[in-house]
Formats: sequence, C-alpha cells, structure tokens
Amino acid sequence: MNKNANLSLAVLAAATLVFIAGCSSMKTPATANVAVSKAAVENASGAGGAEFAPVEMASARDKMALANKAMAAKDYKLANDLATQAQADAKLAQGKANSSKAQAAADALQDDIRVLREELIRSSANK
Repeated sequence: MNKNANLSLAVLAAATLVFIAGCSSMKTPATANVAVSKAAVENASGAGGAEFAPVEMASARDKMALANKAMAAKDYKLANDLATQAQADAKLAQGKANSSKAQAAADALQDDIRVLREELIRSSANK
C-alpha cells in the first residue's frame, strides 16, 4: 500500500471510532435530559400549569410521551430534542401559572386596600 492509502485508511478508522463513540455516548445525555424534562413537566403541573397554561402543558406532556417513545426505540437524538422542547414548554407553562397567581394575589391586595380606604372614609365621615 502506498502512503496515501495508509493515510486514507487511518482517517477512515479514526472517523469510524469518533462516530461509534458519539453514538454510544448519546444515550446518557438523552436519558438525563428526559429525566430533567420529566421533572420540569411535573413541577409545572404542580404549579398549576394545567389550569393557567393548558395549551403549553398539553404540548409538554405530548412531547414527553414522544421522547419516551424515542428512548424506547433507541433514537436518542430525537429523544433528546423532544425532551428539550418539552422542558421549554413546561417552563413556559410554569411561568404563566406563576404570573397568573401573582396577578390574582395583586388583584386581591388591591381589593383589600380599596375596602380599607372605604372604611377609613366612612369612619372619618361618622366622626
């Protein structure tokens, strides 16, 4: 074999090793990402995401189900991508839920302040 053939063979062998290592290591990141995303969906659900952001929660749950199917099919790249999308949807749902709850608390506080002012005005008028 000549020098160019040896070099080509060495490059091909190195590329094959990199590809095999990349494929075998993809399972771990996908598994971890799916687990983290599952926790994000559960947290969003516990925060009231289904009530305050039903579309985002449904999307997050659907994507998690697809990510789990992709994991079962050993399509780790797809599982990783879907888990990342599910996590983003879950975080959005949780953010919307938290925002809605904060707005409701602010509205209730404003109502309490209005009632107190009315009582102060009434008690001042009675003196």
